[in-house]
Amino acid sequence: MGHLDHAGFGWLTPVLSYVMACAGAALGLRCTVRALGATGRSRRNWLLTAASAIGTGIWTMHFVAMLGFGVSGTDIRYDVPLTVLSLVVAMIVVSAGVFAVGYGRGRTRALLLGGLTTGLGVASMHYLGMAAMRLHGRVSYDPPLVGLSVLIAVVAATAALWAALNIKSPVAVTVASLVMGAAVSSMHYTGMFAVSVRVTPSGAALPGASAMQFIFPLAVGLGSYLFLTSAFVALSPTTGEREASASAQRTVESVAR
Repeated sequence: MGHLDHAGFGWLTPVLSYVMACAGAALGLRCTVRALGATGRSRRNWLLTAASAIGTGIWTMHFVAMLGFGVSGTDIRYDVPLTVLSLVVAMIVVSAGVFAVGYGRGRTRALLLGGLTTGLGVASMHYLGMAAMRLHGRVSYDPPLVGLSVLIAVVAATAALWAALNIKSPVAVTVASLVMGAAVSSMHYTGMFAVSVRVTPSGAALPGASAMQFIFPLAVGLGSYLFLTSAFVALSPTTGEREASASAQRTVESVAR
């Protein structure tokens, strides 16, 4: 059996991956709150931004954590199309979950459906990302731990969407995003502890790209997207603020007359 190292760079990758998960969750929750206060095209755009933020945060969290993952006795490469597919799946399934909440009629039903869909999306993204791994040997999984990781993902997603529906204050959104970041990270590491690798030493070249060649630049790009979008969302006025400034302007105009 190959010895598995989950933190090849010490605390750097677990902490950085947690930060990415929290950033994605915070932005996603903030955008969902904005979406529920908007209508028409504006609501759809906020929900799309929320889904892209959560999907990007989850994917970046997974692969930043994977930068620190190593197996003794073999190199690791990643299948590029499958890795990109895992990002697309994260985006699409999270979108379905977020839209179920944004447009759902019955609140509880929409929340459960959205949480289940988003949670399964997080889990499928994780295991697709794992399936993209190429190494000299055979990867196997412990089924109870895999089941637990999927359960954590569903519960975490449901809790996050509940928070988006019920929480309005910035402090509460921050706390909710820290909790969701912790849940996504714990789902990831539960899934990683389910892994065992039987190494078959070989001098043959592995197909695919190394983490530093492919995943690192992509993670940096997506991380930059998250932080730039966060800045834009933080600076754009909420519906309430827009209405307040419009009514203030009307008051000024009526006084001027």
